[in-house]
Amino acid sequence: MSEILIAPSILSGDFCNMEKSVRDLEKWGGDWVHCDVMDGVYVPNITFGMPMIAAIRKITQKTLDVHLMITEPEKYVERFADAGADIITFHPDASKDPAACIDLIKNKGKKAGVVFNPNVPVDKYAYLFDKCDLVVVMTVYAGYGGQKLIPECIDTIATVKKMTGNRIPVEADGGINRETASLAREAGADILVAGSAVYKASDPAGVIEELKG
Repeated sequence: MSEILIAPSILSGDFCNMEKSVRDLEKWGGDWVHCDVMDGVYVPNITFGMPMIAAIRKITQKTLDVHLMITEPEKYVERFADAGADIITFHPDASKDPAACIDLIKNKGKKAGVVFNPNVPVDKYAYLFDKCDLVVVMTVYAGYGGQKLIPECIDTIATVKKMTGNRIPVEADGGINRETASLAREAGADILVAGSAVYKASDPAGVIEELKG
């Protein structure tokens, strides 16, 4: 990918006015809508599920990038696809059969990807890369917004980029802001997820431009 894409996370938006949060994202120049789905089991927090994805789908044509932080995602991916997700990513260590989970997503005509927490060895799941449309490297531990980027995860971005031979877009998710975005870009990230750095900024459109580099 030539242009860096920015996927603002609506987890940092206004849950009392999610439509405004999505409209603002569009106005500011966000490329994708990043939706963090948490189940309170795989990660400690609980956010939202299929109804929220369906509601957002009705109000935007932007790509819906749905990150499933849930146990046994294979039980739910088809329903998230039906709700309107364009891209569905999940944690392979949370799945009983990650390859089959990818197939379920693709059979719905959606793009599929795997997500690596900082403590999950990339090489353990490298066999999945040929099936993936996207690989996500968490640059914080999944489950909370507003965390600081873990510097060692920048190396993981470079590792994944090398392992995939630059064939698959790599998304960096967590702690991305004005100061850290350049590190992720230089390591090879094609898509940057940013939550509070965008939604809490005084000039969100300017921040998105800066994140693109």
